[in-house]
Amino acid sequence: MMEYKGYAGSVHYNDEDGILYGKVEYIRDLVSYEGQDAKSIRHAFEEAVDDYLDLHKKRETEPEQPFKGSFRGINRRGKEE
Repeated sequence: MMEYKGYAGSVHYNDEDGILYGKVEYIRDLVSYEGQDAKSIRHAFEEAVDDYLDLHKKRETEPEQPFKGSFRGINRRGKEE
């Protein structure tokens, strides 16, 4: 997982095409990127995040913020964790 400006990005490898690819995680918008090696995938991820933020700035809208914090749930016995 990579991090940049508070956003997390995944990295996966496609053996058939010989490329690395990923997407910004923990937001509903789809922001994806790809590269040939570690340096290029990192650059593509940072560029994708910057483009995403620039797009929202131009539209005067708020970009989604990644999920942060803790999740409290109910355990199997019906009690709050």
